[in-house]
Amino acid sequence: MICGWRKKSRPEQPPQDGGGGGGTGRPDRALHKMGLTDDEDIKVMLNGSFLWKIKSRRRKKERFYRLQEDGLTILSERCFKRARSKQIFSIMHIEAMREGYQSEGLRKHGRYFPETQCLTIVFKGRRKNLDLAAQSEEEAKRWARGLKKLVAKVEAMSQREKLDHWIHDILHRADKNKDNKMSFQEIKDMLKMINIDMNDIYAYQLFQECDKSSNDRLEEHEIEEFCTLLMKRPELEELFQRYSGQDCVLSAKELGAFLQDQGEAADLAHAHRIIQTYELSEKAKQHDRMMLDGFMMYLLSAAGDILNQEHTNVYQDMSQPLCHYFISTSHNTYLTDNQIGGASSTEAYIRAFMEGCRCVELDCWEGSNGEPIIYHGHTLTSKILFRDVIEIIRDYAFKRSSYPVILSLENHCGLEQQATMVRHMKTILGDVLLTQTLDGLVPKELPSPEQLKGKILVKGKKLPDLVCDPENTSFLSDNNEEEEEEEEEEERVLRRERRRSSHSLQETRPLQAKDAAQLSQQLSDLVLYCQAVPFQSLEQALRSQQPGQMCSFSERKARKLLKESGNGLVRYNARHLSRIYPLGLKMNSSNYNPQEMWNAGCQLVALNFQTPGWEMDLNHGRFLVNGRCGYVLKPSFLRSRQASFDPESWRGPGHRATLLLVKVITAQQLPKLNDKKSSIVDPFVRVEIHGVRADCTSQQTEYKLNNGFNPRWDETLSFQLRAPELALVRFVVEDYDTTSCNDFVGQFTLPFTSLREGYRHIHLLSRDGASLAPATLFVHIKAKKM
Repeated sequence: MICGWRKKSRPEQPPQDGGGGGGTGRPDRALHKMGLTDDEDIKVMLNGSFLWKIKSRRRKKERFYRLQEDGLTILSERCFKRARSKQIFSIMHIEAMREGYQSEGLRKHGRYFPETQCLTIVFKGRRKNLDLAAQSEEEAKRWARGLKKLVAKVEAMSQREKLDHWIHDILHRADKNKDNKMSFQEIKDMLKMINIDMNDIYAYQLFQECDKSSNDRLEEHEIEEFCTLLMKRPELEELFQRYSGQDCVLSAKELGAFLQDQGEAADLAHAHRIIQTYELSEKAKQHDRMMLDGFMMYLLSAAGDILNQEHTNVYQDMSQPLCHYFISTSHNTYLTDNQIGGASSTEAYIRAFMEGCRCVELDCWEGSNGEPIIYHGHTLTSKILFRDVIEIIRDYAFKRSSYPVILSLENHCGLEQQATMVRHMKTILGDVLLTQTLDGLVPKELPSPEQLKGKILVKGKKLPDLVCDPENTSFLSDNNEEEEEEEEEEERVLRRERRRSSHSLQETRPLQAKDAAQLSQQLSDLVLYCQAVPFQSLEQALRSQQPGQMCSFSERKARKLLKESGNGLVRYNARHLSRIYPLGLKMNSSNYNPQEMWNAGCQLVALNFQTPGWEMDLNHGRFLVNGRCGYVLKPSFLRSRQASFDPESWRGPGHRATLLLVKVITAQQLPKLNDKKSSIVDPFVRVEIHGVRADCTSQQTEYKLNNGFNPRWDETLSFQLRAPELALVRFVVEDYDTTSCNDFVGQFTLPFTSLREGYRHIHLLSRDGASLAPATLFVHIKAKKM
């Protein structure tokens, strides 16, 4: 029961309209396919439950939640006298389920409810968590178990199954009167729902062709026939017939010929395995044959994906020094929004870790009650406890990847709270915190990710060894004069912004510490392989910097070094770690182009993970491979201490240009950009190359008018790559607009070296990186040395 909270009155019966009842076709067909028809947890979810939606201490709303019969969507409805509203969310968009007080929101605001009655739905992308409380512990467990089962089923679905569910949902929504029949007007509405503005005459011809009963209504089997006609893929039929011949059936030998043209293993044993895996007809399997439907299933599966599936596991050598890897790195990790007034949250660290991030930032300031806090200093961003962040790091650092995590500390605390920071790290992190070098000696070379597996490293300043270096007094800063000027300018801008705010100065100012410029020996001792030191010059750094020492550069400084001495920066990064960070003057937390920095071998290229855009698309693409473990081995020409490669001129030994040919053939089931029936996208595809300066370019197809369902282009785009080992390929779909900027529809980015040749599907992602299933592109890829 709820303690200390007065419940509002609610209707005696749950809402019956607008739910998943009725609909086109058998209402439990989707769940039957999932094998969940008789599951007791799913039955509770189908009946629905009143759950409390918790947003803050004062904002608790009781809503009725019910699983729809498609098995893929949850309806949320508030149905009091004057406040009736409906919302729907998809199981496909759920990242994880947590039970108890396992979210920042519930830890703060859920204490009115017993922990056993609380649960959190975590969504993919940047959508906020949904914190809920059930009326009983049993009900909470039912929903938690049921949601986990559904998420697991969705993750195991084939692309064809996702498409079937998508169509089922569209049909249900288009059947306005829920009579399990479709009039021509309902069919026309359905066509616009799926993003196609079909000619009325052609649409009616299809309708009449399927209306076997001639009663101007399509019944269940007729609707299925209509959808079958609609879902035809002529381009795949043409491809299938090219290899199958007149009998329209692929033998293992004919399939082998197709595989050979795809650049894959073409032996009969491999062809046989594919037939047995993807063919739908048992009779065809017995005769070692593949029909068109099985061929389509194969091409839509992971086996037909543009991403080399061998690269979805850790496949690179992980025994080289840390400086030989690109390392996924977050800037201002604690922020969920802009760096002036956005919220700080432990959830931001969780999301970063689940995206494979291996270096997170902690801006530490003096807090009240002796507890250090984390926030963006001198701004209106909210504050979180250092201790809470360390607990989250303990719980989530190695959920996605087992390779080492680097805590980049920006320390503004005095000696007393520095001691508290050390105590929290040692107590909470325990043995995973690295407290001494691997061999107990001063490092002569950086260790490898494999050697540091499961360990957490601290990056920060370090007290000098006064015995060895009595003149060293510069340890308190890791910036040079130029960076200090940038920081001063940043603080001036921040103060101007703060003065414009209605908040008081006292409210935003951190506690001042008299000894904040000092560094405690305890905190210094935790810095082992990532000691922040000031940068003087590349010549000085290459001559005297120790292996465990590293420098940080603003994006402006990094670009200046690239232009003045690109090869020198490459050689520096072959020996040492470097961290690049965005200019602090960007009030909206925008990002810079990370590719420029990777071209010079910079490892810790820090980006604002909370800010979606093409820059973060590149970051996702860079770390999509090698098992998404957050470490990607740099090309050999960026790892040699005697490297002659210059990222600005892209010149260096052993480089041979590559010609990339991309034939953009079709797209399938592109998402609508708004709910208006009349809003149909006019899609075009742009292919971008991000690499060394000479390789950066883009080309695009023509746009197709009023067709986001199955547009066809058959256009070939060609690219010449001088340094293909560094290149990322980004596929972008946009909605053409003659009067304003084109609207983003979807994208997918991957390294050129992980791109597979042949006929491939590309599974598109949203602006925040979530799946847009079943939306795909179908392309043909060819790459050859020039």
